[in-house]
Amino acid sequence: MAAAGAVSTDLRDLERRRLRSLVEADMDTAEALHAADFELVTPSGTVWSRGHYLGGIGSGDIDYRRFEAVTEIEVLHDGDLAVLRYRSAIDIAVVGGVPGPLTCQHVDVYLRGADGAWRVRWSQATEVASG
Repeated sequence: MAAAGAVSTDLRDLERRRLRSLVEADMDTAEALHAADFELVTPSGTVWSRGHYLGGIGSGDIDYRRFEAVTEIEVLHDGDLAVLRYRSAIDIAVVGGVPGPLTCQHVDVYLRGADGAWRVRWSQATEVASG
């Protein structure tokens, strides 16, 4: 069971590192942590490919000013598949949209590749209404 706990801890740390890379527009780290076939379901329900999402961050069209987990990151994993769930606080500006803060509930699916590295494959963010 210690091994399972270690994997969960590693995945929580990896997710926090991924979020930091998005805020800092650290493209080397972001690209390493997102699978080639990554897809994001945005809070509005739009599906973005890895290229669209990371390209927007790299260009500044998607500007995370804050993106951090504000609840514990829950982890379920079995073999080479893991699902993470948590709530976040985000402050973002997207070209063509209204900038500002939002709170989201996230479900992220990670796969461990043949090289042993975990990469996020799917991410879904659901906006949590305030009030």
